[in-house]
Amino acid sequence: MDLRIGVTQSPREVALELADDTDREALRAQVEAALTGAIDVLWVTDKKHRQVAVAAAKIAYVEIGTTDGERKIGFGG
Repeated sequence: MDLRIGVTQSPREVALELADDTDREALRAQVEAALTGAIDVLWVTDKKHRQVAVAAAKIAYVEIGTTDGERKIGFGG
C-alpha cells in the first residue's frame, strides 16, 4: 500500500510503501488523530520496517493508495 503525506512549507511530499497487510482503518484512525490534534507526531512504519515521523501540525494532506499493488503506467486503459 502506498502512503503520501504532504508537508506544509516543503516542496516535496513524504512517500512511503507500506506492507501489504497494513490495516487501512487503523492507519486512517491514526492520521485522523494527528489531524485533530490528539497526537503531536504521526509515526508510520514502512515496508522495510523503517519508522518515519511527521509533525502533525505540518501535515497538509494524506493520500492512502491502493492495496492491490497494480499500477497503471503510460497511455491507455
